[in-house]
Amino acid sequence: MSEFVKVAQVSDLKPGEIKLVEADDRLVILFCVAQGQFTCIDDVCTHDGGTLSDGPVEEQQIICPRHGARFDLCSGKALCMPATQNTACHEVKVDGDDICVKLAE
Repeated sequence: MSEFVKVAQVSDLKPGEIKLVEADDRLVILFCVAQGQFTCIDDVCTHDGGTLSDGPVEEQQIICPRHGARFDLCSGKALCMPATQNTACHEVKVDGDDICVKLAE
């Protein structure tokens, strides 16, 4: 079973920003929804396995830089073609200034 792993500090991200981090040898995207509120999804486009973290962020969506699929940064939900499957969403908790992630099974 996965445990919470420290991946960043609250001061590392401003609202609307993302950061590529590693949790248990897995690359994930940390997103600052609002001051002190964070979400985390896999850095994987489910369309072709490419990375998402180099793509632009619009509102609470990240756009795959390869083929334009969009994913909700708060839920991992695939929002448009060519992606039809969601990317994994992970639990986040804030402990003081530490941001910790627990990977989904």
